[in-house]
Amino acid sequence: MTLLDQQSLASSGANRFQVHYTSASGARAGLLSTSHGYIDTPAFMPVGSQGTVKGLDPHEIRDCGFQMILANAYHLFLRPGHELIESQGGLHNFMQWPGAILTDSGGYQMVSLADLCKITEKGVGFRSHINGDWHVLSPEKSMSIQVALGSDIMMVLDHCPTFPCTKPQAQEAVKRTTRWAKRCADVPKKAHQWMFGIVQGGIFPELRKESTQELVALDMDGYALGGLSLGEEKPAMFEMIETVVGLLPPDRPRYLMGVGLPEDLVEGVARGVDLFDCVIPTRHGRTGWLFTSTGRVLIKQARYKQDSNPIDADCECPVCQRFSRAYLRHLFISREMLGVRLNTVHNLWYYGRLMAEMRAAVRENRFEDYRKDFYRRRESEANELLDQDVVR
Repeated sequence: MTLLDQQSLASSGANRFQVHYTSASGARAGLLSTSHGYIDTPAFMPVGSQGTVKGLDPHEIRDCGFQMILANAYHLFLRPGHELIESQGGLHNFMQWPGAILTDSGGYQMVSLADLCKITEKGVGFRSHINGDWHVLSPEKSMSIQVALGSDIMMVLDHCPTFPCTKPQAQEAVKRTTRWAKRCADVPKKAHQWMFGIVQGGIFPELRKESTQELVALDMDGYALGGLSLGEEKPAMFEMIETVVGLLPPDRPRYLMGVGLPEDLVEGVARGVDLFDCVIPTRHGRTGWLFTSTGRVLIKQARYKQDSNPIDADCECPVCQRFSRAYLRHLFISREMLGVRLNTVHNLWYYGRLMAEMRAAVRENRFEDYRKDFYRRRESEANELLDQDVVR
């Protein structure tokens, strides 16, 4: 275990990042300081694309152990509009969230809404999925939206290719992402704001290296790995993480975008990733997939109809302290909105605890033991999922 000195501090505006501990595997524990509070890393960010983590009050998000959330500039630009949000005192005040906010630029919508988009050097032309209006999101426009929102961390507009893609397509995305990052960096930002670059390159190691080196040369405040968890096999994703992390400045935050399942977080932390976001805990909560210390519970299954046990006997969340599996199944089958809310609270509580456990394991020099125990507790669960072919 290594205690890094104060010279590992990376700063820009009001933000600071320090790595305090590293494990033998490369797992890191540190502290990201922003003008909206501290974030202990490694950290997971619940997704609140439209200025809300679906169904939950900001205080509930805080109670689940989270210090930063993710919002989406694309969605907030379309509705209600960044000018309106700025007139309301910025996104923090508008949604009454006291912690930090990272805003995604909208680059991922090139994938998720590909049928509505056209990519040129100018930017991303797209037809609104709300009313069909045509818009062009340039790097400069994406930054101006995020500046107006007042987020603590802004993501550059990147070219995220669909999966699978050819090597020439991935290379084009890498070059365009670099050119767009340079244009993003020229847009004035507020004193408290950081700007992160996004490494692209598909599943081609040499392109990932190229993208990383080009973005590091721009001396950005932090670096993200984009374009992963889009359908590639897990070993390929882990290889890309390993390829990139070793080339990034050790004193800057590292962010794995859109990932993932609990085991993805464990493996990402093991490889030195500091920040994560994903819709999985909230979306799975809405579909009745609940995470526990020994695996998953699919609450709609008939086996839970008369089950008086909590979701997870080892969980201290308010849902497990009060409600049975039988009741949660009843709510889900009856399509009661309370069921969705309770499922979401439990899943986020689980993710919050998972990150806290990993931070403690790194600080106490026992991360590898924690990692092994994580899989040991889920061995029977994993075998069952494989037998049912529902792991993915």
